[in-house]
Amino acid sequence: MKKFKFTISGKPYEVEVQNIEGNNAEVNVNGTVYQVEMEEQVAPVATPVARPAQPAPQAASAQPASQPAQQPAAAGKGYKMSAPLPGTIMQIFVKQGDAIRKGDKLLMYEAMKMENNLLSEIDGTISAINCREGDNVLQGDVLIVIG
Repeated sequence: MKKFKFTISGKPYEVEVQNIEGNNAEVNVNGTVYQVEMEEQVAPVATPVARPAQPAPQAASAQPASQPAQQPAAAGKGYKMSAPLPGTIMQIFVKQGDAIRKGDKLLMYEAMKMENNLLSEIDGTISAINCREGDNVLQGDVLIVIG
């Protein structure tokens, strides 16, 4: 049916889904056939796109690399703090309803094997937290909304 190529921990795998009946599938992985049970169908996930390196920011608008660009609020619901890079949420330092000030540490995430802090860009109150510790996030995913 469908063929896929995966590299996991540096090791290549060729996977062919041969047959699917209900939540049971027959897959061939590098020549070995397995019968697997699927829990549920997974929705397609957007793949992060590599972007070319950007020139160094001007001194007047310098912003630490761990902070995303401030995005305008959608329908007056607050400022959206987005993931500047794909990564994994390691620790969340705030909870919904917390009052925060510009520069406060909101969360720590791992991206490109480095721990990064997401800092508040404005004063306000946490109105939504759209991630949990351990979540994998993509670049541009809205992580926290500040009202």
